[in-house]
Amino acid sequence: MWRLTCSKGGDPDLVSLNDFGGRQVWEYDPDAGTKEERGAVEAAKKAFTTKRHERPHSNDSLLRLQRYKEKGYSGTKIKPPPKSDVVESSTAPSKKGVEASLRRGIDFYQVLQDEDGHWPGDYGGPMFLMPGLVITCYVSGVLDEVFPPAAKEATIRYLHNHQNTDGGYGLHIEGHSTMFGTVLTYVTLRLLGEDAGSDCLAPAQKWILDRGGAVMIPSWGKFWLAVLGCYSWDGLNPMPPEMWLLPYKWNPLHPGRFWCHCRMVMQHPIHPFVPLVSLL
Repeated sequence: MWRLTCSKGGDPDLVSLNDFGGRQVWEYDPDAGTKEERGAVEAAKKAFTTKRHERPHSNDSLLRLQRYKEKGYSGTKIKPPPKSDVVESSTAPSKKGVEASLRRGIDFYQVLQDEDGHWPGDYGGPMFLMPGLVITCYVSGVLDEVFPPAAKEATIRYLHNHQNTDGGYGLHIEGHSTMFGTVLTYVTLRLLGEDAGSDCLAPAQKWILDRGGAVMIPSWGKFWLAVLGCYSWDGLNPMPPEMWLLPYKWNPLHPGRFWCHCRMVMQHPIHPFVPLVSLL
């Protein structure tokens, strides 16, 4: 079972100026949890998959289950007070109702708060970050180390859950299908071991081919495909390296002012050709 740990180091290569305050890591322990807890987790997974197109956000369901247990809260959710306690008349709420609502709101956030004082939460939404991590791990030869079997399974499930009904993937979990999202997610799932003919990838591939193929992906996608060895660097429009030599001060176009991801796509690493890449 997956459990969230916060504010811990544990790696000699990690350095922190605040004793790792706010650092969030999900760790997998196959023996963790009681039978009832594991059942609740599986039920939450099933419920999310069933409603994924109506409600694509996770609502931090697994985190809340864990926090309720740790803080000794017996319910599965914090319910609002009865309406009769909140509204005494049609014009004004009662003092008792207001106090009850405030108390429940405070209780709710205290249950979710971590011991170091911060409130952990899911950084969900963008669909273009995970592919970069997977591709980087793959070309670096550490994919199996960073993504052990349980992590691969969870990642694949996450990507399956956020596939649109037309077979494609969006820029984010609520977005319409785009070439950028679909190609990168397709490549990610293939690198994680999924077969091209699976129920997920077959419609994704069709979506891509029906719209001109992967060559129609925008520049960021071309960059990742080039890193992987699936696309030629000749197809990108690189910025002259001399731009880095320009004065930083008073120069709004200096690359050092770009968003970190924009700076990254100007680098040109090359991954050696391997059989799997040829199948993508």
